[in-house]
Amino acid sequence: MTLIPAYGRDYKSEGQAKQDYLKGLDFRIADISSPWDGKYASCRDFSGYTVKIRFNKLQDFVIVETP
Repeated sequence: MTLIPAYGRDYKSEGQAKQDYLKGLDFRIADISSPWDGKYASCRDFSGYTVKIRFNKLQDFVIVETP
């Protein structure tokens, strides 16, 4: 599942993106193969899953395993 920061947020580093994701901030699902594409979600919705978070104007990404 690919996620992008919600509400106009962006991150300069993968550490910032990962930290906010694990804190529970909202991200938008950006995965056209998913029926939830465009919906908002947080780490609470992906317990036990691995997600890809895009950052730095969507140019970079970090893989995060959700606890």
